[in-house]
Amino acid sequence: MVLLLQYTLIFASVLMLVALGGCFSEHSGVINLGLEGIMVIGALGGALAMRYMSSLPPFLMVVVVLLCAIAAGVVYSSLLAVACINFKADQTIVGTALNLLGTAGATVIVKAINTAANPDDVSSAIQYVEQKKAFIARWGDFEFNWFMVIAVVILVAAYVLLYKTRFGLRLMACGEHPQAADSVGINVYKMRWAGVLISGMLGGLGGICYILAGVSEWRFETGVAGFGFLALAVMIFGQWKPTRIALAALLFGGFRALSNVYFGFDFLMAMNIPGPIYNMMPYIISLVVLAFTSKKSRAPKAEGIPYDLSLIHI
Repeated sequence: MVLLLQYTLIFASVLMLVALGGCFSEHSGVINLGLEGIMVIGALGGALAMRYMSSLPPFLMVVVVLLCAIAAGVVYSSLLAVACINFKADQTIVGTALNLLGTAGATVIVKAINTAANPDDVSSAIQYVEQKKAFIARWGDFEFNWFMVIAVVILVAAYVLLYKTRFGLRLMACGEHPQAADSVGINVYKMRWAGVLISGMLGGLGGICYILAGVSEWRFETGVAGFGFLALAVMIFGQWKPTRIALAALLFGGFRALSNVYFGFDFLMAMNIPGPIYNMMPYIISLVVLAFTSKKSRAPKAEGIPYDLSLIHI
């Protein structure tokens, strides 16, 4: 049971971070389907920091890894911002392209680095056995990951930022009615850029959190196993609201954790359900939940619609 709680909290932390990132982007009016790719690139930035800065003191290394993951996610998400905000490209197509490019690009980069260090090493894996220990503290049998605290802090910060500050109100205005926002002096382009970059920051954090969740080596050719899309389901189920997103993340995180620890429950083993079924459960649940709740979902009205300032002032 302790192991189930441990995995539930860490997977919920990943989903919460990435879903909150998608929430900021969509509240600004930009659909970010590229969360999967942003997670991969954020994970790559953090993993490379662990590889090359392993001699740093634990606390300093944690800070550097987080900053590298954030920076990688922000830089990669800027591709979405440039294409969709400045050039008004189709947001669905650009997001899909970022997902494909993220995994492929990370794989090529890691293989090139490994081959340069050892010509016989053509893998896309980065190990961080010792470095991972800096992110973990033990309370008895419970393995506490610092990302759990980070996720809670960011949840509170996201709620305050969206609902208690002028920035948040302006951001949501740009996602609901950008023309009205522009008429009162709000720069819609800047606000949408801010939403997408915040999305990249949180997506990058979610990526490094994911690869540190349960293993000490990550093969980048596997991407992040659909967690970016699962985070989108969490965001929709959470109605684009931080508190509901947190609850949805716990629900989906629990089902994802079950696939890691089901063998520790005698009654589940007695049911003789194949292991792959447990791996599929989070995605099956997401389909069922969205099928029954999507009709009642109310997304920001202007999401996915490019904003053209020139047409407003004609």
